[in-house]
Amino acid sequence: MYKKYNFRWLKHLDFILLDVLCLHIAFVISYIIRHGASNPYAREGYLMISVVFTIVDFLSAISFESMKNVLKRGYYKEMASTLRHSLIVIALTVAYMFTIKESETYSRAVFLMMAVIYPLIAYLVRLLWKKRVIAHLKNTDLSTVIVITIRDYAERLVKDLSASKDVVGVITMDSSIIGEPVWGGAKIVSSYEKAAEYICRLAVDEVYISVPRDWALPRKLIGQIISMGIAVHVEMDSLTDFEVENQFVEKIGGHNVITAALSTATPMQAFLKRAMDILGGAVGCLITLVLCIFIAPAIKILSPGPVFFRQERVGRGGRRFMMYKFRSMYMDAEERKAALMKNNRIKDGMMFKLDEDPRIIGSRFTEDGTYKKGFGNFIRDTSLDEFPQFFNVLKGDMSLVGTRPPTVDEWEKYELHHRARLAIKPGITGLWQVSGRSEITDFEKVVELDKRYICEWSLGLDLRILVKTVGVVLGRKGSL
Repeated sequence: MYKKYNFRWLKHLDFILLDVLCLHIAFVISYIIRHGASNPYAREGYLMISVVFTIVDFLSAISFESMKNVLKRGYYKEMASTLRHSLIVIALTVAYMFTIKESETYSRAVFLMMAVIYPLIAYLVRLLWKKRVIAHLKNTDLSTVIVITIRDYAERLVKDLSASKDVVGVITMDSSIIGEPVWGGAKIVSSYEKAAEYICRLAVDEVYISVPRDWALPRKLIGQIISMGIAVHVEMDSLTDFEVENQFVEKIGGHNVITAALSTATPMQAFLKRAMDILGGAVGCLITLVLCIFIAPAIKILSPGPVFFRQERVGRGGRRFMMYKFRSMYMDAEERKAALMKNNRIKDGMMFKLDEDPRIIGSRFTEDGTYKKGFGNFIRDTSLDEFPQFFNVLKGDMSLVGTRPPTVDEWEKYELHHRARLAIKPGITGLWQVSGRSEITDFEKVVELDKRYICEWSLGLDLRILVKTVGVVLGRKGSL
């Protein structure tokens, strides 16, 4: 799902929220030093002023752009920025107190100590959080992009795009010397004739196309890439009358481009979806801890080995990650999979699903051939085995609602249009799962439902799917 706009403050919302947390910590410490070990929020006046300085802190960070270039600031500049922001927040809060003529209600010592403790804590937290974020962003922040152009344009485009994108390769329409370096580590990665197949197997978010005006646009290739769910940027100087749905004009690396994608989302929509994921993920993780008290011993007794099952899956844009579940199968389940493939309900092998899986913990076939379910079937039928995936949601690998992440071997079998499933983050549940998952055995139908979800996505649709998921689970109409 391509993000169409850019709101600066949303980009560093984590720093703003951490700053608000630091302000409250400083407030509590200052209050305890002055009044002893008691709860400041229990006193109506202090509770009210805490709401005020929370709003002041949040709005000041946005209005004065306190977090602008936060990842690029050194120690000295960060200290100066933290002090400036802290003084603004304290000053505006005190000004509010005097304006409503309630300043006598509060201890001046509390706010004097806050003015000292708050910037110290905020500065330390910013440094620690920046260290973590910078390390994380080296691999995940910049959108990965493939450049398709002619050889004479390649070096200039890579230089221009590298400031805001992670250029993972160049495909030239007039050259096919694979491995030839272009600039800054980028190199030619595929011949133009095999571009679609190469891009299909690659972890990439976007494709940038720039050709001379007198060259024909690679329309077939553009259509193939869009069908994979990958956003396509076509430089406006290259355009004549190319038309696709969901297109808009933007500037990338100093170049005006037309961007086309299966669907688009504003940063506000993306923020709300992520906020919903964080909230749901946090609650889900707490429930998982409670479930672990009961499920872990049962797994250990019935099948000695790890409680959690880890498997590499393919997520948004082809990125790989480790997905977690409560282990519902015996330890040798993967080794036995090949022998059971002949019973796979998904006949084209694009997914693996058995009606009576003997690899599930506690299950067995009786002497008369009857399949008896066990503990593993119970946690699968009730979807309890899925709960550790809330940790994946909290990490950002997955979303509450999305498409199901394929295994690596399934992904390697994908045709071009199948890759559209990777246009968004995978989800614990989705449109396919609440549309009769147990009855759907045609992978093309799965792809159709996933693509429909991507193209029609909205927060309202996510909420409807979540509500329907609860109904499916409670009705025990098959695991999600």
